[in-house]
Amino acid sequence: MLLKRVLVPAASFEIACGILLALPYASAPAGGDPAPPQAEISNGVIHAVLSLPDQKNGYYRGTRFDWSGVINSLSANAHNYYGPWFNKTDPSVIDFVFRGPDIVAGPCSAISGPVEEFVSGEKALGYDDAKPGGTFIKIGVGVLRRPDAQDYNPYRLYDIVDAGHWNVRRGPASIEFTQQLRDPASGYAYRYTKTVRLVPNKPEMMLEHELQNTGRRAIDTNVYDHNFLVLDGATTGPDFQITVPYKIAAKAEDHTDARFFEVAESTFRYLRPLTGRDTVAADFSGFGKASSDYRITIENKAAGAGMTIAGDRPLASEHLWSIRSVIAVEPFIEMNIEPGKAFRWRYTYSYYALPNSSK
Repeated sequence: MLLKRVLVPAASFEIACGILLALPYASAPAGGDPAPPQAEISNGVIHAVLSLPDQKNGYYRGTRFDWSGVINSLSANAHNYYGPWFNKTDPSVIDFVFRGPDIVAGPCSAISGPVEEFVSGEKALGYDDAKPGGTFIKIGVGVLRRPDAQDYNPYRLYDIVDAGHWNVRRGPASIEFTQQLRDPASGYAYRYTKTVRLVPNKPEMMLEHELQNTGRRAIDTNVYDHNFLVLDGATTGPDFQITVPYKIAAKAEDHTDARFFEVAESTFRYLRPLTGRDTVAADFSGFGKASSDYRITIENKAAGAGMTIAGDRPLASEHLWSIRSVIAVEPFIEMNIEPGKAFRWRYTYSYYALPNSSK
């Protein structure tokens, strides 16, 4: 949520995703369309429900986030970690808005779980090279159409020219997603594989990735995981704390009241519950070049639960975005993949009960 927000008139949207204007994850869309495809996996300790990529009937058809590995819910140790952070959607909304008691998400942000977005600076691949009417690439989404001369906006819903070819392989405790995409006009092409794997007999999940460059141009981009945490639906506030391996230097975003949080060495704490339109967002710095600094621990003492996110690549940047319903720590990594080469990365999620917790 810390990418630059650029307002685009609602009239300029290609409003075609058909997201429900009601509670998310309903059993079937309005109008008699088939229910969004889903899959369940379990290792006996973790149970997870995932949405599957589907250009016509998929739950998420926005053009911001990778369509693979969208986790609707994940339960471990009697706690649920993911689910909708909004309670309504509206295709005219850019990103999200507060409307009275409601949090209303637009079609490109209405998603849940540890979802990923590929961004090159604040752009998508090939956007600046494409003239109005030309094409550019959003990895994990497809070939998109640039409609006009406006700057790229991740919250804008772009026309999907080609969603590529998706293949999904399901197992009892894992799902492998593969997307193959080629855009001759821009010169970009890739094979992207993402596997969601539950570790046998442990409250642990791994997200394994490989991005192979099959085009004629280098893929120079960043990827980050948005990590929409909605632990048991708890309100964001002093019961939560976030810890990283390095001494945090946190710079609050302009729309954040710095009185809402404090930083003590490597720990970030909320000083009061977030209510109404309260937003706490910050850039984290202080990490080094070792992949060991890609480690985030989030705990809630009232819920008696926590989680750790560990990556196997060095951080390029790290951000925090949070409102009353969700906490999202956003670690970025960077990649430069020459034609014919591949890049691999992995995240490990560990879910646990806090010591002496009765829950």
